[in-house]
Amino acid sequence: MLLEIDHHSGVPIYRQLIEQIRRQIMSGQLSEGEQLMSVRELAAQLRVNPMTISKAYALLEVEGLVERRRGIGLFAARLRKDQKERTKGKLLEEIMRKAAVTAVQFGIPEKKAGEMLAKLYRKYNSRTRS
Repeated sequence: MLLEIDHHSGVPIYRQLIEQIRRQIMSGQLSEGEQLMSVRELAAQLRVNPMTISKAYALLEVEGLVERRRGIGLFAARLRKDQKERTKGKLLEEIMRKAAVTAVQFGIPEKKAGEMLAKLYRKYNSRTRS
């Protein structure tokens, strides 16, 4: 599980962890049933307070993305297909919302922004097929 913390981003560390773990689960980098690092191990690796890791893990558990197995640890949960698609949609919408706001702030017309997205989509979609 590769996680990176940006101490200067202004985003709380627990939120950064949640977002990164959520993306790893949605993309399949963390597969169903795969064990997450223990709170102590991850806190030591990232050099953050263990309570920060606990908070992130607890919120992911409430969200249903991870499941706790008593005495064993935390694991990526099995997600229903509709739940996974809904979560992916919400994540993508948030990213695109930020892009749309930036385009509006820069004064880029909607048509041009859409063309840019389509061009980038084709570029990266062709890479994943290769």
